[in-house]
Amino acid sequence: MHIRDLPYADPGEPDTRSGPRFLLWLGRNQLGGQLRSLSWGLLHFLGIAALPYTVGLAVQAVVDGSGTRLAVSGGVILLAGVAVALGDTMLHRTAVTNWITAAARTQQLLARKTAVLGAALTRRVAAGEVVAVSTADVEKIGWFVEALSRFAAAALTVLAVCVGLLVYQPALGVIVAIGVPVLPLAVLPLLPRATRRADVQREKAGRATELASDTVAGLRVLRGIGGEDLFLDRYRRASQEVRTAAVRSARMWAVISATQVLLPGLLLVALVWYGVHLAGEGRITVGELVTVYSAVMLLNYPLRHFEEIAMAYSFSRPSAKRAARVLSLERTLETTPERRPEPTSGRKPEPTSGRKPERTLERVPGRTSKRIPEQASARAPAQASARMSERALARADGSPSGGTQDEPAVPAGDLQDPATGLLAPAGRLTAVVCGDPDAAGRLAERLGGHPAFEEAAGLPSVRLGGVPLDDLPLDIARTAVLVQDKDPVLLSGTLRALLDVPASGAVSPQRALAAAQCGDVLDALVQGSVGDDPMDARLTERGRSLSGGQRQRLALARSLVTDPEALVLDEPTSAVDSHTEARIADGLRELRAGRTTVVLTSSPLLLDRADRVVFLHDGEVTAVGEHRELIVTEPRYRAVVTRETDQEAATPAAAAAAGPPAEVARPSEHDDDPRKVRVPDIAPDIHTDIEESA
Repeated sequence: MHIRDLPYADPGEPDTRSGPRFLLWLGRNQLGGQLRSLSWGLLHFLGIAALPYTVGLAVQAVVDGSGTRLAVSGGVILLAGVAVALGDTMLHRTAVTNWITAAARTQQLLARKTAVLGAALTRRVAAGEVVAVSTADVEKIGWFVEALSRFAAAALTVLAVCVGLLVYQPALGVIVAIGVPVLPLAVLPLLPRATRRADVQREKAGRATELASDTVAGLRVLRGIGGEDLFLDRYRRASQEVRTAAVRSARMWAVISATQVLLPGLLLVALVWYGVHLAGEGRITVGELVTVYSAVMLLNYPLRHFEEIAMAYSFSRPSAKRAARVLSLERTLETTPERRPEPTSGRKPEPTSGRKPERTLERVPGRTSKRIPEQASARAPAQASARMSERALARADGSPSGGTQDEPAVPAGDLQDPATGLLAPAGRLTAVVCGDPDAAGRLAERLGGHPAFEEAAGLPSVRLGGVPLDDLPLDIARTAVLVQDKDPVLLSGTLRALLDVPASGAVSPQRALAAAQCGDVLDALVQGSVGDDPMDARLTERGRSLSGGQRQRLALARSLVTDPEALVLDEPTSAVDSHTEARIADGLRELRAGRTTVVLTSSPLLLDRADRVVFLHDGEVTAVGEHRELIVTEPRYRAVVTRETDQEAATPAAAAAAGPPAEVARPSEHDDDPRKVRVPDIAPDIHTDIEESA
């Protein structure tokens, strides 16, 4: 793998059972790069190890007065120097390549997991931890992968030198063979304590990062309540804890480094003392003594890599553990597997009661099985954009939308959930009211067709036009169905970039912004920018410079621009006023005419504009009809929509007073004050005038 080939077409499926297993998996995936780095490392270290022998030969040649042997020794020294220079250069090149490719693989895996989990990621892991894993932890993991091949080359070199000295000069070679292994083994008792201190430092640094991230995210609220100083003091304390932990960790590593200097020095003293004694007795020559002394002295260089690999592993192990934890996260659906409710109205799904769906986790290559979404997430947006453009061209010439000969067509038609009995007819605006507040979010995620939900709960797949979504390649499924979360995220950048999403081309950004009632948002963006074009105005991170309602409307406009076959909106107007909500409902109904749209909401305004209202209670469809009909005939529906209390529902007079549904007054084209609209509030026959303040 070369750097120019990044990013990976498929980063693979990591082993996330533990941090060490994840590191081992990274090493196996870089086996070729590690072998190249090991080869160049051996050339570098063996060149260094050869220098003492050649220097000893040169010294002995001078003592003996042999010019020929001195010339030969000089030539060997030159070759060893070339080997050292070439090996060092290529070792650095290959080791850094291993570092970058390992870091890139890890970051790709994290990005893919983030794309698969979406908003569920920050509900499972703190945002600060995600930031720490994708930045500092990736560097530590890459450091260990880089140092691994250098350590292996150094270990093999030390072994070769010890064996060579035993053969060259057994009397001194025995001391080297016994003393050198003791040098790295002597620091082993210190490593557990150093590792624990390093873990504490990384943990405190992660907490400080989380605190900083959360503080920045809530800075606007903190300024509103005057809490900046409180959180600043809290971050100062966390920062000081990180500093203290770092100093404690550095002290232990300083002791290890000092040990690595002291013990080789003692070995050299003992070796020189014994070698001089042997030379005085005539048992060894001066050249042999110089050779052994130089070899042991130069062994300090490869031995330093034992300390480096210990430090790299100590720092990378907790980092790999955190990365493995994030990469092991899976989305789950909190639904009882045994439950197979049948719909009470509309089309019935295929019978599934009493048996599990006939499908496995690993199905057909290219399908949205449990593993495939992660592998395809990196390339899905571009493919989806191209495919949606093909659909736009097909609509322009009147031909039906379809795929190529090798890929299935993008399905269209009814959006059906067999598990709940929900049926959203094609080309209709269907509003869904859930009795359980948490059920709406789970239903929205399920309608997205992510196979992890069906596999985890054993539920049948959501169908679009009779086609199960998990039978489609992921990019086709994402093209067909778009789910807008209750809390959509706006990334920093220009408004033009925000709306530059994979789209069919049938809906322009201007039409989408108008339907989402973003006129005041555009005015605010123009006032805060240097240009006159609101499309070039910049948005801050997560749109923090805008109000909640403005962010919500921009997110809705982004979803409308995409123009998918089926659009699922989860509470798209919960942060806007009633007057704006009424206009959004009309704009949504007009823009999505002829397209399948599902809105999860309890807003009477949106419900009144819907073609079809579906009420879900305890995970199954209990009523289907129009809003004005259901609010009279279905008490549970009325309790959810009107926020009716149990006491009011139990009062017979309240039910009798409801009477027939009253007509809702809407602003007409000839209304002198179009800002005034009458909307249902507590009951259909009780109306409140809502007038937007000037």
